[in-house]
Amino acid sequence: MKKTEEKFGMVLLRNLAGVLAIVWMCVIFAFSAQTKEESGAVSESFTYHMVSSTRTFFHLDLSDARVKEIADTIEGLVRKAAHMTEYGLLSILLYIWIGQWEMSFLRRSGTAVGATAVYAATDEIHQLFVAGRSGRFSDVCIDSAGALAGVLVFALLVRIVKRVRARRLKRELHAQLDQEA
Repeated sequence: MKKTEEKFGMVLLRNLAGVLAIVWMCVIFAFSAQTKEESGAVSESFTYHMVSSTRTFFHLDLSDARVKEIADTIEGLVRKAAHMTEYGLLSILLYIWIGQWEMSFLRRSGTAVGATAVYAATDEIHQLFVAGRSGRFSDVCIDSAGALAGVLVFALLVRIVKRVRARRLKRELHAQLDQEA
């Protein structure tokens, strides 16, 4: 009975990941629907608050003007990192959802990354119709790199967790055998 419950739980988790992937695609779409000015304001504000928080956390003696200068300098990098992160998360959700069908790791990860790359391309096409925005092939490449990194990091973490659990189970089994002996 316990195996059936575990299997049902995994199916439920994977389907939840599929629903969350669709929700996340809607979030990405909403961000892409922002005009250049709206998107820039969000990005500038986030980057400024990130640098300002770092100044506070590390007790750095930086003026507000210097914080703004640093924020302006790294804003492009922060934007690209945000793109990679949002598409990395999408690929992880798709990877989990796709896991309900039998396929090799390579095929499963390739499908998740490929589907995410296609969505990134459609997102760039969508941006062609938004005031002040443009669709760029380089952004599709950055988003796709984020998708690949997301799946690889997630798969690595899953593998590490499985090994830790296997070692723990092995130790528990040895301890139980030692008590019986």
